[in-house]
Amino acid sequence: MMAIIKERIPTPERLIEERLQGFMEVNLGYTFELALQEAQRCLQCNPAPCIQGCPVHIDIPGFIKKLRENKEDPKKAVKEALEVIWACNTLPAITGRVCPQEDQCEAPCVMGKVGEPINIGKLERFVADYAREQGIDEELLQEIIPKIEKKKEKVAIIGAGPAGLTCAAELAKDGYQVTIFEALHKPGGVLVYGIPEFRLPNDTIEKELEKLKKLGVEMKTDYIVGRTVTLDELLENYDAVFIGTGAGTPKLPSLPGINLNGIYSANEFLTRVNLMKAYAFPEYDTPIKIGKKVIVIGAGNTAMDAARTARRLGAEVVIAYRRGKEDITARIEEVEHAKEEGVTFEFFLSPMEFIGDENGRVKAVKFMKMKALEERDSKGKRKIVPTGDTTVLEADTVVIAIGKTTSKLLRMTMAKIEADEYGVIKVDEKLMTNIPGVFAGGDAIRGEATVILAMGDGRKAAKSIKEYLEKKANNT
Repeated sequence: MMAIIKERIPTPERLIEERLQGFMEVNLGYTFELALQEAQRCLQCNPAPCIQGCPVHIDIPGFIKKLRENKEDPKKAVKEALEVIWACNTLPAITGRVCPQEDQCEAPCVMGKVGEPINIGKLERFVADYAREQGIDEELLQEIIPKIEKKKEKVAIIGAGPAGLTCAAELAKDGYQVTIFEALHKPGGVLVYGIPEFRLPNDTIEKELEKLKKLGVEMKTDYIVGRTVTLDELLENYDAVFIGTGAGTPKLPSLPGINLNGIYSANEFLTRVNLMKAYAFPEYDTPIKIGKKVIVIGAGNTAMDAARTARRLGAEVVIAYRRGKEDITARIEEVEHAKEEGVTFEFFLSPMEFIGDENGRVKAVKFMKMKALEERDSKGKRKIVPTGDTTVLEADTVVIAIGKTTSKLLRMTMAKIEADEYGVIKVDEKLMTNIPGVFAGGDAIRGEATVILAMGDGRKAAKSIKEYLEKKANNT
């Protein structure tokens, strides 16, 4: 009997000194040989708890089994593995990179009870990348497309983020005519404006988007629903509508000095760098000046993205967090990469005031020192209270990464749709809003969450839209 390999096979990574020279992807991914070694660790559980941990319910043991069964023929192995993945997830090159697998599919992995869980995310990414590099995904597409039975019904998707793209892909595979309306000049939503290229390269996103276009999805950019076209006008021309507008409005603290120059929301900071290529000035005419010292407030994935981006722009970076290190919400991998790249962490600091110079630019942040109690809150975290002591940290730039909420424009222009006081859209168990034929998903219905949860909503909504349209057709 083969001995169980308890430790996962590591993926190669770019050298730290090389990372800070630009925005090249840090994790280099598996080769076929390394992927095969990791795949051999899978216990092929039945039933498999990892599937239940995946919001889109990929047959994880199934695709891993295909890699193992065809180890002498890499192309066949990857093609068959990709077929299994595509049945539930059309964008595996993206999810394999940015999903918090450690909290989802890998958390219940049985191997994790005796050693390290299977590196599911990196295996998924390998399949997607190898398929693209070898033209396997194109070959599979050419087999799928002729089998699609075209339908007359048209569906409008508002927002080209993870939820909207997934909903569009699933509907297109079912033959529906799908049009995506995106407010920005590039589709992708948070994938392109919020996640730096060292985690998710833009060319990876573009290749995945090309797949959708070949499936027949039409994409209209620079198109603001509520301004360019109203929801009522969409309903006149489409048989169903899906709202996947995300949660792109930053939360900012109401503190003295918040309007000083040099204070950014993480959204603006990352959008200017990622989408507008601020780091490539003067090749791109969108410079960003951050100075020598940057403070990032927050400790989620967005905070890590902002901090690591600022390091690549040449700044000394401090992450200030009001809680302790055990309460960091970012992925372990992202925290480790931030530390490796020279980001320092200051815990139990809550901002009180932003201090400016004579020119109205931030020069420091005053913090209240906090302490943790043994008492826990409703989320299981230790309660924190002020100590009464304060400290001041110098800063040329401050990036605030304490969360996002839904778009105010959506609330203003789609007042007919029921939402809570924060603008989070109310839906039923089928993800339909109070307006028949109008569905919603992703951060628009749950507040700021993960890419894969949004994709899970997109897939569920597509199924509900299909049922709605079929029922509607049968009643006419």
